[in-house]
Amino acid sequence: MADVKVPVLGESITEATLGEWLKNPGDPVKLDEPIASLETDKVSVEVPSPVAGVMGDQLVKVGDTVAVDAVIATVGEGGGAAASPSPAPAPAEAAPAPAPAAAPAPAAGDAAAALSPSVRRAVLETGVDPSTVQGTGKDGRLTKDDVVAAAAAKPAAAPAPTTPVAAPAASGGRKEERVRMTRLRQTVAKRLKEAQNTAAMLTTFNDVDMTEVIAARTKYKDLFEKKHGVRLGFMGFFVKAAVQALRDIPSVNASIDGEEIVYHDYADISVAVSAPQGLVVPVIRDAQDLSVAGIEKTIGDFGKRAKEGTLKMEEMKGGTFTISNGGVFGSLMSTPIINPPQSAVLGLHRIEDRPVVRDGQVVVRPMMYLALSYDHRLIDGREAVTFLVALKNAIEDPTRLLIDL
Repeated sequence: MADVKVPVLGESITEATLGEWLKNPGDPVKLDEPIASLETDKVSVEVPSPVAGVMGDQLVKVGDTVAVDAVIATVGEGGGAAASPSPAPAPAEAAPAPAPAAAPAPAAGDAAAALSPSVRRAVLETGVDPSTVQGTGKDGRLTKDDVVAAAAAKPAAAPAPTTPVAAPAASGGRKEERVRMTRLRQTVAKRLKEAQNTAAMLTTFNDVDMTEVIAARTKYKDLFEKKHGVRLGFMGFFVKAAVQALRDIPSVNASIDGEEIVYHDYADISVAVSAPQGLVVPVIRDAQDLSVAGIEKTIGDFGKRAKEGTLKMEEMKGGTFTISNGGVFGSLMSTPIINPPQSAVLGLHRIEDRPVVRDGQVVVRPMMYLALSYDHRLIDGREAVTFLVALKNAIEDPTRLLIDL
């Protein structure tokens, strides 16, 4: 029997939360096959089996906090040989019809226990039976998108479930549910509150006319995708424009360390990406050296792997400046919170047609609000406004990005 231990999770990370079991007791496992998923402060980490054999006891429950090097399960060595001694008599009993009839009940319980927190919440909100949905995640695991898709297709079969659902409603009872916060959510809450308590945060706003960027994107998006294999979005323009503005206003790209100010001659841009377990913030390293195509490829890769849960720990560390795009969710305006030890964060919002004055005439233009939250201990209002104006000028006249103005 081999012990399954929590692997080293990364620098300064000493514990994690058991997110889900990927194997149940008695399941065959291969060498290095994932048997559990851990949630750390930043990403999910899979725990591989140290040997080939049969899954043994699960020593911790989903939601438990486990330390690095702690034993969380056992695996019986020997593969098929280990499985034959005890299961040998079982097949004879399991062969008759009662086994298939009894299978659904335990399977539903096991499946529910193995679901990730986000999937469990989606199941509870939609009423979808997870045992009836085919998972599209890694190793056939159920994802939140699978549940949402199943819920969308559910109305056709709604007549039967509608009657039982109406019965509890008639009782007039009100229900509450308590769900343990994921480690990621706990860490986000802690860090954001620390930012509010430590930094002298202030937010300044501006708006930007997206006409020229939209025209450039419309004109070149097909050629861009054909050449680079990735879609041309707006984030490539904004990251490029932010890099130039950070170079001109270096304090926005700096951080405070004790009584010292640390200035960076590089721009590592953190970009907020939506993942099933919440918002994660991977870092575009050396963005000042990347083209718009390179930036779009990097962001596209981050988004894909965030949904798959395969982002690496080191990809979330560092960052000198953050860009958060709430516009994709329909946000009109916000005051984003700084991600320490960074000193500023740029919030992008939705694009909408608004009346503006151009050359003495009222015209309709696609406008976006920009919000820069910054640490007033390091960045003065003049610098914050200058940064936003430089960004605005670059977006409203994208040629500036090409000739380095």
